[in-house]
Amino acid sequence: MKIVPIPQPLSATVRVPGSKSLTNRALLISALSLGTTRLTNALFSDDSRYFAEALQALGFAVHLDPEQVEMTVTGQGGRIPAQKAELFIGNAGTAARFLSAFLTIGHGEYILDGDSRMRERPIGDLVASLAQLGAQIEPLVAQHSSLVTLPLKIMASSLPGGKTAVSGDISSQFLSALLMVAPYAQNPVEISLSTDLNSKPYVDMTLAAMSDFGVDVQREGYNRFVVPLTRYAPRATYSIESDASAASYFFAAPAICGGTVRVENILRQSKQGDIAFLDVLQKMGCSVTETHHSLLVTGASQLNGIDIDMRDIPDTAQTLAAIAPFACSPTRIRGIASARLKETDRVAATCAELARLGVCVDEHPDGITIHPCSNFRTTTIQTYNDHRMAMAFSLIGLRVPGITIENPGCVSKTFPGYFDALENLRVMDFNLFKDWKSVSL
Repeated sequence: MKIVPIPQPLSATVRVPGSKSLTNRALLISALSLGTTRLTNALFSDDSRYFAEALQALGFAVHLDPEQVEMTVTGQGGRIPAQKAELFIGNAGTAARFLSAFLTIGHGEYILDGDSRMRERPIGDLVASLAQLGAQIEPLVAQHSSLVTLPLKIMASSLPGGKTAVSGDISSQFLSALLMVAPYAQNPVEISLSTDLNSKPYVDMTLAAMSDFGVDVQREGYNRFVVPLTRYAPRATYSIESDASAASYFFAAPAICGGTVRVENILRQSKQGDIAFLDVLQKMGCSVTETHHSLLVTGASQLNGIDIDMRDIPDTAQTLAAIAPFACSPTRIRGIASARLKETDRVAATCAELARLGVCVDEHPDGITIHPCSNFRTTTIQTYNDHRMAMAFSLIGLRVPGITIENPGCVSKTFPGYFDALENLRVMDFNLFKDWKSVSL
């Protein structure tokens, strides 16, 4: 797909779909509650469909209404109806981690598998933590190293519970999976972190979602969590915020093109950690304004390079990498070693594609240094079947001519309508600054 530059400063309004992270958490918790929950503004993408269809395969009543962007889930109060199932979740890492923990509370034998990339992504720390709680999980095929990956066989007879330790430096989803399932163990669960925790805001999001459904967790910072034996209460309606990670691309667009973009149905007080990308843009010189229902970002007259640790918001690191070549000084991104274990090695892939564009980059074990560039090359960006590579690098094409995105369809993983939304940036919104009261952040 060829990206056509936008020659004038932006003056546009866009709306992004519901949060993937919140949709998947709400799906799991709704299935654990006893009763029916309707999720509004839910995300319909490859990842969320894999999760919803896995629940259907396990015998749950899950009704999907993409036209109304709603999902209805009837939970069984901690019971998994099916006693046997083979589940395929593609490259949906969230589904893999959450289902691995969820299946241990059932009674039966379950197989969990994914595509070739998902079979390379580590899950051994979560498996070990669940084993400490009494779960029986084992790799289905012989492992050629100490790295445990899918496919997994879960031989479930409910989860005994007790004390466990889990690492937090590979994926915060390991901890989130344990936390959400823990209320349904036979005994109270106490979870300790064996390493520093990356992506802390995602754990905060998990705890907030659990609280929304009536379960509160005792905690000592990010070091220790005690989960009571209790039950989630269904919600008649549970509204999903728009996705802050998806919004980051449209927050970033005016930093590259100038002008202002308004993103609707998202607020600075979002539960999602990636809303902190706005702080990154402000450090670079952009301005952020909030209305009662949306956020506006205005580009800077001069974009400044920054030195920043992004371990808590690694999914927006590629978005920053797309902005950085347009800054007046180098940008150093730190703390994203875990991004090497995502849909692709995002550190190496980002460096390779920036270099393909003619940008001078330095690759580090935990990040990248990106230097300003004034002479971009015409090229086709390789996406490595990674949705965030496609979305982030398309932003460069809004200013630089001759940019083509290979395999644009990979955005269906989290944002099927992304390129349509990108086209909406060309539509001038003449009411952008009319009749709204704002607070500059």
